[in-house]
Amino acid sequence: MIKKLLIAFLIFNSSFLITHAQTPKSYTSAEILLQLKKLNVLGSVLYIAAHPDDENTRLLAYLANEKLYRTGYLSLTRGDGGQNLIGDEQGVDLGLIRTQELLAARRIDGAEQFFSRAFDFGYSKSPEEALKFWGHDKILSDVVWVIRKFRPDVIITRFPTTGEGGHGHHTASAILAGEAFDAAADPTKFPEQLTKGVTVWQAKRILWNTFNFSGTNTQSNDQFKMDCGDYNPILGKSYGEIAAASRSQHKSQGFGVPAQRGSVIEYFKTIKGTAPVNDLMEGVNLDWMWFSSVDHQNQDGLGVKNKINSIIKNYSVENPEKSLPALVDLYKNMEAIPDDGYWKNKKMEEVKELVQNCSGLFMDATTNTQYAVPGDSLKINLVVNNRSGANVLSADAHVNDDYIIFDQLKKNINSTKTYGMVVRHNTRPTQPYWLENTMDKGSFNVTDQQQIGKGETDPFSVVFSMLIEGREFKFTKPVRYKFTDPVKGELYQPVTILPLAEVNYSSNVFLAINNKPVEIGTHVKSNLPVASTFTVTKQTSLKVKNAANPFTFKSSTDNKVNNESSVFSFNGVEGDYVEEIKLQASDGAGVFQQYKKNIEYDHIPSIVYFHEATAKLSKIDLKTEGNYVGYIPGAGDKVPEALRAMGYKVVTLKESDMKAANLKQFDAIVTGVRAYNTNEWMNNVYDDLMQYVKDGGVLLVQYNTSNQIGPVKAKISPYPFNISRNRITDEEAKVNFLIPGHPALNHPNKITDKDFDGWIQERSIYHADKPDTAYKAILSMKDPGEKEQDGSLIIANYGKGRFVYTGLVFFRELPAGVPGAYRLFANLIANKRNKYIK
Repeated sequence: MIKKLLIAFLIFNSSFLITHAQTPKSYTSAEILLQLKKLNVLGSVLYIAAHPDDENTRLLAYLANEKLYRTGYLSLTRGDGGQNLIGDEQGVDLGLIRTQELLAARRIDGAEQFFSRAFDFGYSKSPEEALKFWGHDKILSDVVWVIRKFRPDVIITRFPTTGEGGHGHHTASAILAGEAFDAAADPTKFPEQLTKGVTVWQAKRILWNTFNFSGTNTQSNDQFKMDCGDYNPILGKSYGEIAAASRSQHKSQGFGVPAQRGSVIEYFKTIKGTAPVNDLMEGVNLDWMWFSSVDHQNQDGLGVKNKINSIIKNYSVENPEKSLPALVDLYKNMEAIPDDGYWKNKKMEEVKELVQNCSGLFMDATTNTQYAVPGDSLKINLVVNNRSGANVLSADAHVNDDYIIFDQLKKNINSTKTYGMVVRHNTRPTQPYWLENTMDKGSFNVTDQQQIGKGETDPFSVVFSMLIEGREFKFTKPVRYKFTDPVKGELYQPVTILPLAEVNYSSNVFLAINNKPVEIGTHVKSNLPVASTFTVTKQTSLKVKNAANPFTFKSSTDNKVNNESSVFSFNGVEGDYVEEIKLQASDGAGVFQQYKKNIEYDHIPSIVYFHEATAKLSKIDLKTEGNYVGYIPGAGDKVPEALRAMGYKVVTLKESDMKAANLKQFDAIVTGVRAYNTNEWMNNVYDDLMQYVKDGGVLLVQYNTSNQIGPVKAKISPYPFNISRNRITDEEAKVNFLIPGHPALNHPNKITDKDFDGWIQERSIYHADKPDTAYKAILSMKDPGEKEQDGSLIIANYGKGRFVYTGLVFFRELPAGVPGAYRLFANLIANKRNKYIK
């Protein structure tokens, strides 16, 4: 006999992160009907590719909502190395954004989302390079793990192993998928996984979803075909419409697309396994009769199937709660059938979700604060509402060791209780699981096997338990911070556990120019509600000298940030020198080395994580010419901060500032990355910019794209040139000086081969192509096995000034403190007006 009919049991992990949708998901009667129909389908498909936005969202939507298969997408990376169209986040920060964009897309198209530990290190031209960076066996083991856990009947790749997908990551994803197809079924491959709750698994077949885009057509009429453009009357949308909404979640990549309607044929080529002739799932047992066929004496599978059909037949769109008695009876029947290790448990979870949705139960666990610290109190507001008046009994709630008595659950009446608790002292700060450990160059390090593959860390949750139609059911709900925005209305955001103290440097890069001492600022903040004392230490090598180190920080109860600064210099260091400096605070009981980073965009939940308190300290010999730089922001980058560190006064320019008379004050004007892709108004100010150059100014244009992702809509330059998709991905590629005597390589800094040492991720992207004869190509370089390219930097004199277009990735190199990148950039914007050497 169940004594505790309603239990709210608090689950604490030592580290947790909540990044779920900003409002709780509710389901319409039509959506519930689709969930009921899915109960009778026991098939699964796993789609595999390399990045967020590689997936075929129309196919995923079709498989999940028309064929009703369990459908998943495994993206090997989180898209950390891409460009960002909506802000200046790069690297791990961008990966966090794109992770949430993928999860948002899956909530629309109905598929599930998985990841490996591979890090997107940027564009790669070969699968060999990608697999070397990632660690072939490490990422193969992740793909095998996801397959063994998800148990797909069919695996589909977006790309082939033969290179037509272009990007080396794309080809590598197909290679790993093919290898994992076999390895997942082999008990000698990654046998340690078999002790972690999975068994070997052999998918029926692996197919390549062929394509016709970017001038490459890999489709043919002899391939297996499916029409995925159907209309779903239950959802009121075609799969092209669902796919467009899903794909448009990739906002950081500028992938908003129009809805499509009408027939769309998808093509598939069999890679391994038996080829389908008439149906994708040929040879796969898709319904409950499979349970009967396992044991011919057992007819429970047939009974389950018949019960599901009866529930669907008698389902009331107006009164879904009338299905509850039959659903609870179905749940009991499922408990009695043989355990196959997969579908039984999966379908029981689906029935449990249907019980909640049909009953109209609302369960909520919220706080009035977004942040808490270990040892701090946290008030949790618990709400249960039996909105439909279903047969749900109320009793009490068990929170930790306390019992809380709820009022009787009456129809559509909130039953609310508040529970105050203390956050355990050993609770670690909120952190995505893949960032908890120091990463390798090409992959994240995750030690908990059960976390690998997950989209995000399991959240801090409440488990509600109640008696429905005489059967106990438990429902897990995340604890979230709930508040009301006067414009956006009611919002839910993650709850974040803070460290006791946060430390950070005032900048990501500090420049010690020409061996002069540099002032370095620090920020220290206590998150404790009481006054505390911390010893703060700046960790450097013996080559760096800092007199005020360590220092004592005494916090007050208002938790204000303490700002300190001290002068750093070098001990006998000759030439360029770059060092990563660290910062930590200690209260005698613990050491704190991180600071909180917030990433806020309306289309995804708030992202909060903790970054190591480090900065780059670069000693460089640098000469600059000119003082004032105007900066036209593009998609977002951190070049303005670098310019200020070089000693320039930087003014951000908007359209209203773009008058020739106003622009004369600037020695140089720099456009941010993709400025001509993102600013519609650039065409309106073309004449003013050209007059500025003609009168003696310098205009430096950083890269713009030439594809469908924000095509260039404005005139850029005084003389014509095209923007190509050419790039140099090898950050160590040899750079050749085509015009050694050109001022760009000599004034005011002498540029040598060493200035291209220490570059990160890549050399250049989106090169100039077919430039007018007025331009001078300054550099050439190539990736291994390719021809030399000379479009990374072109310069033309125009009137008294000059125009520069560059695909060199200064937006990566300057924030990384690369000395040579600073010297070359200083040369490109150096302005002696009429004295510029031709």
